[in-house]
Amino acid sequence: MKPKAVFNWSSGKDSALALYKILQEEKFEITSLLTSINKEFQRISMHGVHVSLLEKQAESLGFPLIKLELPKEPSMEEYRNIMESTMNDFKQQGVTHSVFGDIFLEDLRKYREDQLAAAGIQGVFPLWKKDTKNLIEEFMDLGFKTIVTCINETYLDKSFAGRVIDKQFIEDLPENVDPCGENGEFHTFTFDGPIFKDPIGFEVGEIVKKTYPKPKSGSDEENGEYVFWFCDLKAN
Repeated sequence: MKPKAVFNWSSGKDSALALYKILQEEKFEITSLLTSINKEFQRISMHGVHVSLLEKQAESLGFPLIKLELPKEPSMEEYRNIMESTMNDFKQQGVTHSVFGDIFLEDLRKYREDQLAAAGIQGVFPLWKKDTKNLIEEFMDLGFKTIVTCINETYLDKSFAGRVIDKQFIEDLPENVDPCGENGEFHTFTFDGPIFKDPIGFEVGEIVKKTYPKPKSGSDEENGEYVFWFCDLKAN
């Protein structure tokens, strides 16, 4: 019997490629997809994708979807408590592993593993330490299709929001931007590929600017706002 695993699904390209690799390996039984949702706006945290499109993804992928609803601006303690309760529920259902699409952020992996350890669950990272240029090329070569739904203006300008990732997109990225956006430069919504039974239908809406306060520091000069551009997608 294969060990049971929950898959942490963001709706984007790294999740899609990681799920593809996990399914190819056939080492785990994927019991469900777990996605963090902004409870107030019913959108995927950071990606800005509406729940209606997330549900269409899960249906096409053929897995039950579990939505982890979070407050608008959860504190670290609130997030930790919600995650701990969720992981304990999974543990009681026989889940022993939790799969992520992270690639090289050491602090993030350690944070995830520390949280999982409290529930006796082990983290799995199919893309870990893979070359990100090779990963995005593999992603495209496999036939996956994904659109940029969020960009961080610190790294990219508004024009990148709403673009489908192709070879031209990768060539247009500034040198300081990771090809997979692993440092948070951009986020995506994957709408087709070998793991989907059917493509996800959607229409591209407006590009919306949103700002978030930077964490307060000792110097007022260092305080300010993060600027993000979101491309709204509407299910059809």
